[in-house]
Amino acid sequence: MAAITLDASNAPALAQFYQSLLGWPTRKEEPGWVEIAPTDGSAGLSFQTEPLFTPPQWPSSPSEQQMMIHLDIRVNDLTSAVDHAVVLGATLAEFQPQSDVRVLHDQAGHPFCLFVRSTLVV
Repeated sequence: MAAITLDASNAPALAQFYQSLLGWPTRKEEPGWVEIAPTDGSAGLSFQTEPLFTPPQWPSSPSEQQMMIHLDIRVNDLTSAVDHAVVLGATLAEFQPQSDVRVLHDQAGHPFCLFVRSTLVV
């Protein structure tokens, strides 16, 4: 896998958010398309401008755009990571289903989760 692609009404703005959140540099940028990735060459994130983009609803609602994917981001300190994401423009989701995971929404409305390694169960 090379990347996960997120649609947004403004791909460069959403890419800037995740670039700041993750500390990844831009790998490629062209009109309506931005790729960011870690410097080790592993899979990254791509962002595509979609003029008809509708933000997903989370938690799901039968009459709203359904969430198709979300990102799970492992962090060392949950409280600091949430604070950092909010300063960058994320919003904390009203519904939090787990005490050791935080669900947030990026500026485009995509939900993503922050968690510490000890909470990941395989």
